[in-house]
Amino acid sequence: MSTARAHIEVLPRSVQLALALGLLALLLFPLVGSDFYLQMVTRMMIMAIFAMSLDLLQGVTGLVSLGHAAFFGVAGYALAWFTPSDMPVSLWWSLPLAVAAAGLLALLIGCFVVRTRGIYFIMVTMAFAQMLFYLVFDNRLLGGSDGLFIQFRPDASILGWLPFDLEVRTTFYYFTLTLQVAVYVLLRRLLWSPFGRALAGIRINGQRMRALGFGTHGYQLAAFTLAGALAGLAGYLLGAQTGHVTPEMMGFHMSAHALMMLILGGMGNFAGAMIGAFAFEYLLHLFQDLSNKHWQSLMGGFIVLVVLAAPRGLLGLLGLLGQRSAGPQQSQGPGHG
Repeated sequence: MSTARAHIEVLPRSVQLALALGLLALLLFPLVGSDFYLQMVTRMMIMAIFAMSLDLLQGVTGLVSLGHAAFFGVAGYALAWFTPSDMPVSLWWSLPLAVAAAGLLALLIGCFVVRTRGIYFIMVTMAFAQMLFYLVFDNRLLGGSDGLFIQFRPDASILGWLPFDLEVRTTFYYFTLTLQVAVYVLLRRLLWSPFGRALAGIRINGQRMRALGFGTHGYQLAAFTLAGALAGLAGYLLGAQTGHVTPEMMGFHMSAHALMMLILGGMGNFAGAMIGAFAFEYLLHLFQDLSNKHWQSLMGGFIVLVVLAAPRGLLGLLGLLGQRSAGPQQSQGPGHG
């Protein structure tokens, strides 16, 4: 089975149509959705960015991390630290600095972890994340277990001119949607670039890539750093949306949630990460309403059913349904690489 077929890197027309309809629905949603659901869908889009950043590591590069939430939380705390108590912070410098802080942390941690393999990589990334979690949890300057409050959303003013106001929920919604689409386009282009092809080759056979002269550690470190920076973008947006950051943002559970989003949606193409994030967040809300005490059991059972019924996730299932509806002739077309 080819890599493209295994990871649906070339999206079938049915999936492309579903993504186009999904984008249209997101564009029109503020016209019909209440404030509660507007906030809920905004969070889904933020988590979609977070899931795509992990997919760059796991689905494309083949590095399974259980500490990815560390970069997510660091950017949120950076926003809280930058924001004064009596006025908003400028979006135009706080966002790049928060993302850079997450990327720098990923670069530092990556220097230690990318030389490990398999279970050792998983455990070392989780160890670094847990150390950072307890460092923040026990730090009074960072609010300890209570975290920090962000009184204002970032200000988008440019020399006194306000092009958009993030305090308006609809504006923040479209700002988040714009960034989600931008991240998806960036990562899809990267997937087919020489850099992305090298990462895919390292995932399939790292020894052969080294024999061909590729510096595999450098490529993996670059992917680890970029993934951390994009996770930081998601953490910044979540901090701005909720107005509150806590150590749980960088805890093991948040990393595990991102991993379950990938399993649910399908790995290696970024569209699956988005679909998985939306599905996971919706199911999380649904199961908590059905059984607040046992929602984790319900979620776990559903994930197991998806893995058994659709090993390539919801996106793979959608592509398979598209093949069957298109008929045998079209199923052999270029949509399957």
